[in-house]
Amino acid sequence: MTNLAPNIESTNSSRLEGFIYLGAFALTIPAANWLIGNAGTVCQDKGPCLIPVAPGLMAPSGVLMIGLALVLRDLVQRRLGALFAIAAILAGAFLSAFLAPPSLVLASSAAFLLSELADFAVYTPLQRRRLVMAVFASGIVGLTIDSAVFLYLAFGNLDFIAGQIVGKSWMIILALPVIMWIRQRDQRLGIQPA
Repeated sequence: MTNLAPNIESTNSSRLEGFIYLGAFALTIPAANWLIGNAGTVCQDKGPCLIPVAPGLMAPSGVLMIGLALVLRDLVQRRLGALFAIAAILAGAFLSAFLAPPSLVLASSAAFLLSELADFAVYTPLQRRRLVMAVFASGIVGLTIDSAVFLYLAFGNLDFIAGQIVGKSWMIILALPVIMWIRQRDQRLGIQPA
């Protein structure tokens, strides 16, 4: 009986973490939509607010939240399972469409849906054995698709694609030490992916 208590406790703790990741994932969507229209070092008249992401490289300010969303979706799947991840993606696409400014509804929801599904497709086969690589690879695929789809549908061009990719990549790179810590902690505690 003593061996079951730590397992049940770890499982409950793991699920709680999953729901925290799910809540944070959901919050990235309104945050990205708000940032793109309201916060940046430069806000264009009929375009996005921009932030510097590298010397001489600007990107719409929502890129930071989208990069984070890709990582959080992976963590939702790790803790709660693939069905929760798919449900989160679908709910996120709906929420993205609902919260986006009218001119960005199609771009926001399509980019979100396609990039998160691509992230899911890359992350799923890799995550059990190589969590850090899974998060990095799926994030790069997801952010590239998100950037291209969003910019093309929202603005009819890919003018900011380099900045989008760099900005979202920063969030994924910054998250990798946390992902490594989670992986090591899971191994130490015997926590398996959902």
